[in-house]
Amino acid sequence: MKTTKEQADQDIHENLVNNLQELLEKNIDAEEGYSKAMKDAKNNRLKSFLQHQAAKRSQFVTELNQEIRNLNETPKEKGSTTGSLHRTWIDIKSSLTGNDDEAVLEECIRGDKASVEEYEERLQENRFPQNIQQTLNNQLSEIRGTLSKVKSLEDIADNLD
Repeated sequence: MKTTKEQADQDIHENLVNNLQELLEKNIDAEEGYSKAMKDAKNNRLKSFLQHQAAKRSQFVTELNQEIRNLNETPKEKGSTTGSLHRTWIDIKSSLTGNDDEAVLEECIRGDKASVEEYEERLQENRFPQNIQQTLNNQLSEIRGTLSKVKSLEDIADNLD
């Protein structure tokens, strides 16, 4: 039988791992979403931007994988069912809108807004070790920057060649 402290330590560990696993899953979804968006985009500059974002999310996945491994746990290897359903919705929407770049950007904005909310909520509701807190804050900052860039790209989508 575990002592109260041992149980509390285990609960803290499980909560930490669960939060990281869920953020990992979100980033796997985002990486796959950006890769999908890159294939749907028509404009070459937009394709390049989306490819860069997919690579950035892949980096986030690697960072979160390492943090989870540092906690002696096994990281998830695939995204969520919700993410898969979202990509299916993008497929349907793209086919109806003719795969236009503005529709692709709208979906990127929607996904990044959800990511920002997820990070903010987890950072607000949990106390992470300093190194993990720093990693998550850096990732959140990057996602916010990407969201601003995507919004500005959407504003000029009609002028993209």
